[in-house]
Amino acid sequence: MRTTRHQHLTKMVKWILPFYLFILLPVALHAQIGTWRAYMSYYEPQQIVKGGHQLFVRASNDLYSYNLNDHSITTYDKVNALSDTYITHIAWNNATGRLIIVYQNSNIDLMDDEGNVQNISALYAKSMTQDKTVNTIYINDVYAYLGTGFGVVKVNMKRAEIAESYILNENISDISIGTTNIYVRSTQGKVLTALLTSNLIDSHNWTPSDATADLFTNDLTDWNDNIDLVNTLNPGGPKHNYFGFMRLKNGKIYSCGTGYDQLYDLMRPATVQLLDIESKEWTMLPDDIKGVDGAEASNWMFVDMMSVDVDPLDDDHIFASGRPGVFEYNDGQFVKYYHKDNSILQTATTSNRYVLTESVAYDAEGNLWMLQSQVTENSIVELTKDGEWISHKQPVLMNGGKSLNALQALSIDSRGLIWFVNNHSDTPSIYCYDPKTDQIINSFKTIINQDGTSYSEYAPYCAVEDLDNNMWIGTNRGLFLLEANRIYDSEPYLTQVKVPRNDGSNYADYLMNGAVVNCIVIDGGNRKWLGTKGSGIYLISADNMTQLQNFTTENSPLFSNNVESMAINNETGELFIGTESGLCSYMTDATTASIEMTKDNVYAYPNPVVSDYDGLITIVGLSMDADVKILSASGQLVAQGRSNGGTFTWNGRDRSGRRVASGVYMVATATSDGKKGTVCKIAVIN
Repeated sequence: MRTTRHQHLTKMVKWILPFYLFILLPVALHAQIGTWRAYMSYYEPQQIVKGGHQLFVRASNDLYSYNLNDHSITTYDKVNALSDTYITHIAWNNATGRLIIVYQNSNIDLMDDEGNVQNISALYAKSMTQDKTVNTIYINDVYAYLGTGFGVVKVNMKRAEIAESYILNENISDISIGTTNIYVRSTQGKVLTALLTSNLIDSHNWTPSDATADLFTNDLTDWNDNIDLVNTLNPGGPKHNYFGFMRLKNGKIYSCGTGYDQLYDLMRPATVQLLDIESKEWTMLPDDIKGVDGAEASNWMFVDMMSVDVDPLDDDHIFASGRPGVFEYNDGQFVKYYHKDNSILQTATTSNRYVLTESVAYDAEGNLWMLQSQVTENSIVELTKDGEWISHKQPVLMNGGKSLNALQALSIDSRGLIWFVNNHSDTPSIYCYDPKTDQIINSFKTIINQDGTSYSEYAPYCAVEDLDNNMWIGTNRGLFLLEANRIYDSEPYLTQVKVPRNDGSNYADYLMNGAVVNCIVIDGGNRKWLGTKGSGIYLISADNMTQLQNFTTENSPLFSNNVESMAINNETGELFIGTESGLCSYMTDATTASIEMTKDNVYAYPNPVVSDYDGLITIVGLSMDADVKILSASGQLVAQGRSNGGTFTWNGRDRSGRRVASGVYMVATATSDGKKGTVCKIAVIN
């Protein structure tokens, strides 16, 4: 009997499915490239409102719900449901069966008890000189009345729109509605009232009232009835949404809030937070250590932790530092607080505990290096793996008898050189210290680029090594490069990469010129991810000539355009992003390259590719800049390209942009110098 093409394809698919089922087991753990994830704090309950069969809890300015029927917990964030971050008020409307969610920036969401969200952005988007901050919510019928810095905003929660706005030129903190009148009270205690039947938009219809304070009541029934229950819940997440510093080692994110002398909030809690990347479990190191080892119980003393690192000889041994000094932890427990009385650390002022040790980092041998600001002797301090304290006073780091004001961002490169900055307007500068010779081998107090352009007034934030051993410097004047072969030059200049305009003019522009580059990470493909103040995240190609991505709050789930820190897991490609509004991550399309491509480490996922999948197909385990070709069963070229580090992605389409037909496709690889690699297979089932 003749076998038709359809019958043949059906038989082939039946064979493909069981053959490839085993592949789904390991690769199911891979997140799809291009996906985002949120890591929000739900630690501190602030509001509880009951809606239907659920409790909605605003905690740490984030939101989760507890189902009273099945006892499940659902967390909400900008990645999976919400339109924004930092929630200031929530309220339930029985008439509409919706929760109103108000954000710090006056953005508004409405959410039903199934988690469906509608955004009302009119107030947030409105350009006005008055203060739009929402202070309170009052629910009446299908409406939510919002007390704001300029008056009242009436939201129709049924139609999901702003119905009216009453500009009263008063900062309204309380609202009450009676049978005939609406009453409002300002933050100054002034009470105004108007008939509900009058034109409330006309401010002349609002008159002063002598209403008593008990007219404005805050219903705490839901809080009082449920706070004991809520205190037993564990929605997960970190303790705080502060991630001004991050370091990734041993499959964990080691983070702290920073705050002091940063571009953002001051006086953040001195909590070290650890995230196990695989299990997604959080560990918070003890931060209630006032009075320990003679520590003073001053309110500011245990804030602004600036840096943390883990001992390469012992994964459970951690040091952290900041404004108060240096803290040692072991097995998740506080061990010791180091200050001027029990170490060679010095104080920056007459205060007994103002020990400005703003950065720490371990070298490969297990020695801990520290920077001390505003002290007379110990600009660089070493605590050896044997427990010996050593002072490395460097004359170039001294100014007026004391070390520079804000020595920060200590990092150690693959050569063992120690890089750091002085992030202070008094003497902004970048340094490279060689511990082998105990010498500062390079310093940049004034940046001079390859064209002779000079920058004396600037703020340096970080120095990061790429895969070619070049150093990238992030500043508030843009991005600078010190090439590896010029690090030991006596008078090296910093390069500002020029990107041709390609408009026929032969002109070029400096890469990221004028951007405030707070942090830099290098991915497995040697591309540069740049975290900025005000403009989100940029991805720059390995050859530094192309801007590949610019993620902002407007075009992505990024929490804030102010990015404070980043870290990348180059085994999976997950980029962790610390913003002023919390921690999120993005699954990039680059991983660490393999030294050798073999049939055991080169594979594709998802595999098989089923008909309803329209995402990227990812091939991993490749060598750096590997040549990849996707071939049909007949050997026809379907797609080709180069790997980003150890990863190549294919959109499942041919060179004409059409989705490929069902079948088995071969992935043929070769090294960048043309040597044959290996082959893996991808099953496509439409």
